[in-house]
Amino acid sequence: MLAQWRHMFSSAYAVHTAQLYTRPWQTDALLRAALSQRRLLVTKKEKRSQKSPLPSTKSKKEVEVWLGMTVEELARAMEKDIDCVYESLMNTAIDIDSLETHSRLDEVWIKEVIKKSGMKLKWSKLKQDKVRENKDAVKRPQADPALLIPRSPVVTIMGHVDHGKTTLLDKLRKTQVAAMEAGGITQHIGAFLVSLPSGEKITFLDTPGHAAFSAMRARGTQVTDIVILVVAADDGVMKQTVESIQHAKDAHVPIVLAINKCDKAEADPEKVKKELLAYDVVCEDYGGDVQAVHVSALTGENMMALAEATIALAEMLELKADPTGAVEGTVIESFTDKGRGPVTTAIIQRGTLRKGSILVAGKSWAKVRLMFDENGRAVNEAYPSMPVGIIGWRDLPSAGDEILEVESEPRAREVVDWRKYEQEQEKNKEDLKLIEEKRKEHQEAHRKDREKYGTVHWKERSYIKYREKRQQQPLKPKEKLERDSNVLPVIVKGDVDGSVEAILNVMDTYDASHECELDLVHFGVGDISENDVNLAETFHGVIYGFNVNAGNVIQQLAAKKGVKIKLHKIIYRLIEDLQEELSSRLPCIVEEHPIGEASILATFSITEGKKKVPVAGCRVQKGQIEKQKKFKLIRNGHVIWKGSLISLKHHKDDTAVVKTGMDCGLSLDEEKIEFKVGDAIICYEEKEVPAKTSWDPGF
Repeated sequence: MLAQWRHMFSSAYAVHTAQLYTRPWQTDALLRAALSQRRLLVTKKEKRSQKSPLPSTKSKKEVEVWLGMTVEELARAMEKDIDCVYESLMNTAIDIDSLETHSRLDEVWIKEVIKKSGMKLKWSKLKQDKVRENKDAVKRPQADPALLIPRSPVVTIMGHVDHGKTTLLDKLRKTQVAAMEAGGITQHIGAFLVSLPSGEKITFLDTPGHAAFSAMRARGTQVTDIVILVVAADDGVMKQTVESIQHAKDAHVPIVLAINKCDKAEADPEKVKKELLAYDVVCEDYGGDVQAVHVSALTGENMMALAEATIALAEMLELKADPTGAVEGTVIESFTDKGRGPVTTAIIQRGTLRKGSILVAGKSWAKVRLMFDENGRAVNEAYPSMPVGIIGWRDLPSAGDEILEVESEPRAREVVDWRKYEQEQEKNKEDLKLIEEKRKEHQEAHRKDREKYGTVHWKERSYIKYREKRQQQPLKPKEKLERDSNVLPVIVKGDVDGSVEAILNVMDTYDASHECELDLVHFGVGDISENDVNLAETFHGVIYGFNVNAGNVIQQLAAKKGVKIKLHKIIYRLIEDLQEELSSRLPCIVEEHPIGEASILATFSITEGKKKVPVAGCRVQKGQIEKQKKFKLIRNGHVIWKGSLISLKHHKDDTAVVKTGMDCGLSLDEEKIEFKVGDAIICYEEKEVPAKTSWDPGF
């Protein structure tokens, strides 16, 4: 202001000196202008001073929290003491006394603590991985119909066990596969190419008929064009016959009916046709579209008629395929060969497979080193509908996996890595779902605890908690041994993937966990290894092998470590063995075996010292009564008492045994029991009998 004043007056003075003869009224005007300017400046300054500056607000501390965090984790996130959390939760509905440092807090209580602490809430988000580009291999688009050429039909033979499926196929192939099957039943899915005299070729899939191999039969229908349903003329429609019909319907595959064993005297083909009507399989004789051929696999009767019926149906279906481009197919079976490594049997459905091709199936890939047919002969090319064995897999694919050809090994690895990543993501989602379910269970349990302890005095609450902790104490060695004896850990090894799958499917039907828990520790394809023995020793388990070997070194190692190895070649023998092993883990059942029976004819009492002892006068009706055995008193069909005798007399003499027709007097070890005429006394002995598991696998 002073500077402004000086400026004003200096400028005014300059004007005044410049105009020496200025009039007085002009000087007054200059002064008034200067004063008005000064007032304006002062007014602006006052207004600025009246506008007080905004207070500098200190930003609230941001705390990162998440659902289900504990008291300790919340205190650490807030950088406060645990007591701060407890203080914030005082005078709320939560029970402070039951709150431990590891107790999980609900969302509402986390918000309450943050609010009372004057902090800002920030919910943490799970770190999201960068979305990966889908690198999976997929089938090619449908080919131009002009490029398609006719192909051989793929025919699956299905039916009930022992109805002659493999024998029928043997006649068509002029081989003896049936004689090589263990126990006379098919236990693998076989793929065979049969050349007929007419020059036509048919690929046959021989599926097992045993109840345990349902998954194999279902897989057979997924890659097939026609199903030959074999039914024995002397046996009729059975359980697996019905199941095979259902598999064919689910896959929308037409059926050719082969009524086998027509050479037998008791054969009744018409009965079979009538029984099939109930399952919507209507033969041509009854106005339907299902061809029925009466055959005898044993004598070879009508075999060519069956083949011609199949070819005729295939022509009607107009089966065609594209033999060019990348290969597509399906794994029928897979196994590990000692000298050749992982091997698969596959059906080629599109393209032509050659040596050196790069294939992907499931989470495994292969560079084809060798291909061979069902007779073991090497082949250079495999066309659509052709069954072929493939060697060169890095890992063993699963039966039923889709085979796709890719351009290079890096591309194959990329596809496998993507599929493993995708599987891992699915597993993570399932794990998160389980974690969320567990969290809700814990919250519900916590809520119930709050309701349970809410109205209870603190002393009583402490006593209840003390009792609960006592109940949760670790088991004593004897109790732990008893608990462990009710668990059967098993390791399953099979020759092919389908066999292991069948055994696991049977084990999935186990429903007697209340008696003994069945724990599957490990399963796989291939011979029994040292790792299997070590695993069985760790879990005190049993190793079951199906169509696999255990070398002398492995058996000696197992004997040294006390590990049981049970090898089987027939699946139902393996399941029976498993049932016996489960039964051996169960406690014995005590059974009562009657020795003799007496009827009470009179009652009286005798004095011994100062007390009266009731005595029953009896006559032995059956067997004999032995004093050292156990007895029970029966009245009107109900057991009144069980125990021992303190005396047994014949006339006045003590005796150990009273036989049929003899009279005796006896007194019990319980004085309060009153005898009545007509009661029965049963003498029996207890015997421990091994228990049997209630599990019924269905065959």
